[in-house]
Amino acid sequence: MTTLDPKNDYNYKKRVLGSSMLGLGLEGMDIMFLSFALSSIIAEFGISSAAGGSISSITNIGMLLGGVIFGIMADKHGRIKVFSYTIFIFAFATAALAFAQDITTVYILRFIAGIGAGGEYGIGMALIAEAFPKEKRARMSSWVTIGGQLGTVAAAVLAAVFLPTLGWRSLFLFGLIPVFLAFYVRRKLPETNEWKKMKKENENKTSIKVLFSSPATTYTTIALTLMATVQVAGYYGLMNWLPSIFQQQLGLSVSGSSLWMISTIIGMCLGMLLFGQIMDRLGAKISYAIFLIASALSVLLYIVATNELALLLGGAVVGFFANGMNAGYGALISSFYPTEVRSTANNTIFNTGRAIGGLSPIVIGFLLDKYSIASAMIFLSCLYLFSMIIITTMKNVPLKGTKARS
Repeated sequence: MTTLDPKNDYNYKKRVLGSSMLGLGLEGMDIMFLSFALSSIIAEFGISSAAGGSISSITNIGMLLGGVIFGIMADKHGRIKVFSYTIFIFAFATAALAFAQDITTVYILRFIAGIGAGGEYGIGMALIAEAFPKEKRARMSSWVTIGGQLGTVAAAVLAAVFLPTLGWRSLFLFGLIPVFLAFYVRRKLPETNEWKKMKKENENKTSIKVLFSSPATTYTTIALTLMATVQVAGYYGLMNWLPSIFQQQLGLSVSGSSLWMISTIIGMCLGMLLFGQIMDRLGAKISYAIFLIASALSVLLYIVATNELALLLGGAVVGFFANGMNAGYGALISSFYPTEVRSTANNTIFNTGRAIGGLSPIVIGFLLDKYSIASAMIFLSCLYLFSMIIITTMKNVPLKGTKARS
């Protein structure tokens, strides 16, 4: 086994970044597998669309539970060790879906997969925060979130190749791929020096109660959770509904919708890269205020877009701002909480936001049925402005990366 120095070794930092990117990428791939396979699952098991849609909700609930459990375990027992456990659970539960014979089994396996996947995000972000200097945390976090987008692209390619010929079950067999990542992580990466130091000095201080230890900390935790909820709500609201809206109301072809998805993802990745740079240089308050205001304005472009070119440009612009700022949440949350609860904080806050924000397609669907696309976009615009008010009124937000908690 190769021994790496977590403090000085360039290879250590590179491997932490690579493993965190792969972890989030494989999670993104799995989520998109479900999106591609959902119609086939509904048809095979003869269930309603509502019952099929519940699969995602059950997965999100599992993510919230797993995020809390594995966040606490990672803070107590080690990031690397627990990270590998989450990958194993996630991988085998995903692959087992290929053999599910009824919808109840699908629900159970998605819940278990959610538990494993829910632990990955916060642990990966804690590793990034502890492996890299404070002034580079946002940039490194942005690369991790880009890894998640690459996973969605990989899922689209695999679905196009295997779904028409081998069926939906073949997709989930690729869920075994993360097992190799788990073995790699366990063999090649030691724990961070920061965690080792914390473990010696604070043996029994890891607890979710630290997130609510004072009125100021409680406010910070609630505020960050609301911001994460808005972030996820915008993502799911846009990505779940807009392709079908464009096809049904604006006459966009399926290939045109695919081009829109591609332009949006490209915009996301570029936005994530730039956001990390801006946040490290200008600080979280300024960078989030800029991107949230721009997001509130950019989603309104969909109200006036009437042709394919305008929709493609709108997708790139909205993806750039509305999803680009997703790159900073790991660094932002990590800056507020000490090492002994860093994984717990990231997992609890972001997975709570994911569970609540993941319900946004229901609200968007209601607005589309009762009113119009304009009302849905105005709703999302108001959410982004609400999040902007939250970040600008929060106290002790790091002005620059160098001001973040060590």
